[in-house]
Amino acid sequence: MVGCENPNMGEPTASGPVATSEEPTQSPSPPPLPRPPVSLIQPSQRKKGKSTKVFRLFRSVFRSFPILTPPCKLPTLPSGVPESRRNLTGSKVTGTLFGYRKGRVSLSIQENPRCQPTVVVELAMQTNVLQKEMGSGMVRIALECEKRSEKERMKLLDEPLWTMYCNGKKSGYGVKRDATEEDLGVMELLKAVSMGAGVLPGNSDAEGADGELAYMRAHFERVIGSRDSETLYMLSPDGNNGPELSIFFVRL
Repeated sequence: MVGCENPNMGEPTASGPVATSEEPTQSPSPPPLPRPPVSLIQPSQRKKGKSTKVFRLFRSVFRSFPILTPPCKLPTLPSGVPESRRNLTGSKVTGTLFGYRKGRVSLSIQENPRCQPTVVVELAMQTNVLQKEMGSGMVRIALECEKRSEKERMKLLDEPLWTMYCNGKKSGYGVKRDATEEDLGVMELLKAVSMGAGVLPGNSDAEGADGELAYMRAHFERVIGSRDSETLYMLSPDGNNGPELSIFFVRL
């Protein structure tokens, strides 16, 4: 009959119990721990005033004098620069060398540990190799690039590509890059560390079980020789007893 509904519609007609086939479900894997929000501040912008104009005037005068170029590309400086002289010739910055043990090491330069990096350079060396070199007591890293024409000239630390030498041996090319999300996360974790060395839990799937990220942070004296030469001298808290590290940026 049209319009008549079966009262048993949708109910099982068998007299016995109904068998159900339910497959066991796997519990979802816990989400990764969220990273702390980045609270690093922007580097301070120094105001330009009359003193800057006077400095530019003197600099233009000194540029008119002939420049004596040493025959060796790598700057030759004494291994131990007196602490008092360093304080008089440069400004202090925070430098951090970090990277996965089997990956390339990166150099981050900050105004202080609370600021975002002003420069990040990926060096042509694995982290574990640099650690072995530091064990020798003295490491000199030279980053060289070619001069540009005056119209294309940029700030020295803005150069995108560098030829790298470690203790006089060419090791490849260093690349300047913008700070990545992972770089900022590392700097955020180390914000309370002024100097020291250790490991951090890695965040790279490619590293597997050996995914620890090693770091070494120290104060560096930044000495600007000219528009084509800058040097970073690591300041050891132990005086002259600790390892010596010097990083040269040279435009030839």
